[in-house]
Amino acid sequence: MKLLFKQRIFSWFDSYDIYNENGETLFQVEGKLSWGHKLLIYDQMHLQIGEVKEEVLTLLPKFILYDHGIEIGKIEKEFTFFRPKFHLTCNDWRVEGDFMEWDYTVLNDTRIIMQASKELFHFSDTYVLDIERDEDALLCLMIVLAIDAAKCSRGD
Repeated sequence: MKLLFKQRIFSWFDSYDIYNENGETLFQVEGKLSWGHKLLIYDQMHLQIGEVKEEVLTLLPKFILYDHGIEIGKIEKEFTFFRPKFHLTCNDWRVEGDFMEWDYTVLNDTRIIMQASKELFHFSDTYVLDIERDEDALLCLMIVLAIDAAKCSRGD
């Protein structure tokens, strides 16, 4: 499954539209006023299905992930020098980025779960997500939202 993750340009808070390969909107993400990032994920019927909430007062970025209102885990940035890495507490997945922090791979010990690439030359943040299994789409979307919010907090 491929998803195009595109940030809306004219919005007070972080807002995104997520499209499938046919250009149909599958998800909408709306940022809410909060101390730290708070991103609500809606499906095509505009029902809230997920949330990514930043924990504040941490040394490295950390986000709590919610699936239908239930906390499923956290994604935490690891201390590294050249290539960004994140750890998920909800399963055995890990996230590894490239040196420029444009491309990310989500993997476990046996397979690649998702590859996300930031597209350049756009007015807003735009990512292409190549997800191996459709059932992993929501969690993969939350991962990319957390990474983008962590970069935003740093001023990137």
